[in-house]
Amino acid sequence: MHYQNITDDSVKIEKLFKKDDWVAKRFKHTVEIKDESEKTKTLVVEFENPRKVLSTTDGMVTVDYVGNNSIPVPFWDKVHSYKDYRKQIFEKIEISKEEIALLATGANMDNLSIHYEEFDEFYVVALSTAGALGNAIRLGDERADYIEKDFETYCINEDGTITKKEKVGTVNIIVITNADLTEGAMAKAIISITEAKTNVFLDLGVKSTKHPELQSTGTGTDSVIIVGGNGSKVGYTGGHTKLGEMIAKCVKRSVREAMILQDELNYDFEE
Repeated sequence: MHYQNITDDSVKIEKLFKKDDWVAKRFKHTVEIKDESEKTKTLVVEFENPRKVLSTTDGMVTVDYVGNNSIPVPFWDKVHSYKDYRKQIFEKIEISKEEIALLATGANMDNLSIHYEEFDEFYVVALSTAGALGNAIRLGDERADYIEKDFETYCINEDGTITKKEKVGTVNIIVITNADLTEGAMAKAIISITEAKTNVFLDLGVKSTKHPELQSTGTGTDSVIIVGGNGSKVGYTGGHTKLGEMIAKCVKRSVREAMILQDELNYDFEE
């Protein structure tokens, strides 16, 4: 499912998807860095009751919201040296940082893709943004470009020196299920999600940005949020389980559609 741009400037919040006790919304707002202001959008999923969440950004947390912010193109090279950007997003969407697990992307939030699977009493929903033109990588075969020290990111130059800089561009995946996942099952789900994402890179033939002779497996900044529910308990989400299959199918379809839209690829995707 693809959701089109908000064309009416008076519309600040657009409801995208609702299931059980949660709803996904797209917030339209501005962000500012110094004297510059840009329009952008943030995906926010609101839960009626707190949910246990595993995020590759925030770790294992219990929150009322999960989300994904689109960083405006003119701010790509500025946002990582601007410490108040994330704080500003919280203020714009009127949610405190303690209440939300939030991802960030350079992809356009209008290219968000949502896919749904269900079987027996269980369902899985994947909400993905994806773009790989700027930093696709074949992990395990390429030299890293960046090093982190005390939460500051630096570029590794060809001569071995480092300079403060970061690129923006990523695949962000939020997976929500009604299954009551153990912490181990949530961690295992990240493997299933990653394998499905890599499946898309293989299907679309996305090559490494730096080494186009190599088939890429993702980008260097991909992130995941997995949200458990209040249904029957599940302790394993690997590929041989039905829930693992559902997670992988949702992720593959949503990432593929999002990447085709974001990178304007000539490829027919399944509805």
